Amino acid sequence: MEYVLETRALGKQYKSFRALHDLNMHIPKGAIYGFVGKNGAGKTTLIRVICGLQEPTAGSYSLYGCQNSSRNMAKMRRRMGAVVETPAIYPEMTARENLEQQYRVLGLPSMSGIDGLLKLVGLENTGRKKAGDFSLGMRQRLGIAVALCGGPDFLVLDEPVNGLDPEGIVEIRELILRLNRQEGITILISSHILDELSRLATHYGFIDGGTMVKELSAVELERLCRKAIHVKVSDTKALLRVADSLALPCELCGGMEADIYGEVTVTALVEALSREGCTLLSLTERDEGLESFYMNLLGGERHA
Repeated sequence: MEYVLETRALGKQYKSFRALHDLNMHIPKGAIYGFVGKNGAGKTTLIRVICGLQEPTAGSYSLYGCQNSSRNMAKMRRRMGAVVETPAIYPEMTARENLEQQYRVLGLPSMSGIDGLLKLVGLENTGRKKAGDFSLGMRQRLGIAVALCGGPDFLVLDEPVNGLDPEGIVEIRELILRLNRQEGITILISSHILDELSRLATHYGFIDGGTMVKELSAVELERLCRKAIHVKVSDTKALLRVADSLALPCELCGGMEADIYGEVTVTALVEALSREGCTLLSLTERDEGLESFYMNLLGGERHA
């Protein structure tokens, strides 16, 4: 698999505070990678390091296979755009003037791409309105447009929907999906708003205490979080026979308990178990989403 970003035992120390420790991360090309962790877990520190705003104190990372110690890293970073913490915009300028300024900063020879960028982020009709008078969602979209100047194919967004109203959240979500699916841009999204992230991400990385706890794809997460009936029975062998006869996937959980997946008719299950001489002792539904998975993975109430 081709990775846009890889980190290897990455560490960042601030005097006595260890912000990142032994962090290993893999972002596949073409992914929307949801970077999940509570405030202070190290998400923004990681972003600042890979953007070149800070140097790691341990380990290494690579962009498109180029090591951070390479002389070519500056060239690789030109393939990367980022909105870190707050959008980097000039409030006294219009949307167009902000993009023109960024084009000049990057030394781009032509301003011909600005109209397309404004249309892409839905700001083509803002005219002479100053960015300081934009709504929070409009400022966020302008910040993304600034990050897209120069045509990067890797976009890093730090809490892109934080503080937005529902309409603004939908606008940013649709923009992110459009950038990924139509423009082919790989996107790293740092967020603690898990419900929104679950609508976007194709891959996830869960960070805690500066360390990567788990990485997995959305497909793997869906399999782990799929709806199930959790049962306790008097005979698990009989339960497996019944599940097989009803074409229901079944996984033993230890003891006399198991998870049954698929559409389960309780009456049919009880009758089939009875015919096998097995008693259904208890039954509960389990439908774990991203938030529940995160809480269970990182230790419940301590991370609420």
